[in-house]
Amino acid sequence: MAGHDRHNFAFDFELVVKYKVLINERVVMKMKVLFIGDIVGSIGRDAVEKYLPRLKKKYNTDVVIANGENAAAGRGITRNIYNDLLQMGVDVITMGNHTWDNKDIFDFIDDADYLIRPANFSSDAPGKGMVQISKNGVTLSVINLHGRVFLPPHEDPFAMAEKLIEEAHKTSPLVFVDFHAEATSEKIALGWHLDGKASAVVGTHTHVQTADARIYPNGTAYITDVGMTGPYDEILGMTKESVIYKFQTNMPSRFEVPKKGRDVLSGFFVDIDDKTGKARHCERVYINEDYPFQA
Repeated sequence: MAGHDRHNFAFDFELVVKYKVLINERVVMKMKVLFIGDIVGSIGRDAVEKYLPRLKKKYNTDVVIANGENAAAGRGITRNIYNDLLQMGVDVITMGNHTWDNKDIFDFIDDADYLIRPANFSSDAPGKGMVQISKNGVTLSVINLHGRVFLPPHEDPFAMAEKLIEEAHKTSPLVFVDFHAEATSEKIALGWHLDGKASAVVGTHTHVQTADARIYPNGTAYITDVGMTGPYDEILGMTKESVIYKFQTNMPSRFEVPKKGRDVLSGFFVDIDDKTGKARHCERVYINEDYPFQA
């Protein structure tokens, strides 16, 4: 073979190898999602602003989801806080039982493209329970649901989950569910029920991170509660004194969110295969002065 031909052959072979590598890389591409647990008050919002850029760099995240139902002094969310969280790098904000606590929400929830409230609220409630977000050509559906055990009654979250996931799968197999619920058993039950149907099911509401992060047999990443992002040295984000007084006396006590103090950020990270919608890896995120950020 002439030298010129050998050169062309080598060049063509190199292109073929590179093309196959690109195809193989595409096959194993993932969507990387970071979920931030219940943001409580200004301390929680400041923690997001402080840590989120570092977390996005560490995990090379594509989508950031955060529960914001306690973002406004522990009670609901406002338009300004919603916009601030988006500016910080949050892509989707979920809610829960405190959705309607701050009346400001009624003025903007229908216009807030990336704010969702539990889908199993009354069909007459404003807002929506699912949003789809696309990054790098991959679409992720985010669903918010509300538990019924030890909480006000709502429509069946199991039936609503199946309905919305079926709708979501028409676009993409990637589905992330925030289940805002009190009972551990109810959250675990929904996780198993949606194994293989949702990419991830995370529990919120109780503000204490659980140590049971795992991937179920059919590919659904799960944690019973992601935990809280807010005041580290208080009780579930509320001042210690007011909560202890309530337990000691059984008398009415106004729970307040402190404006100063040490912070904690609790989260959950999951890698999702963009072809199958199955989780490949998941891990807890927990940052405070006792457990400093690790790059």
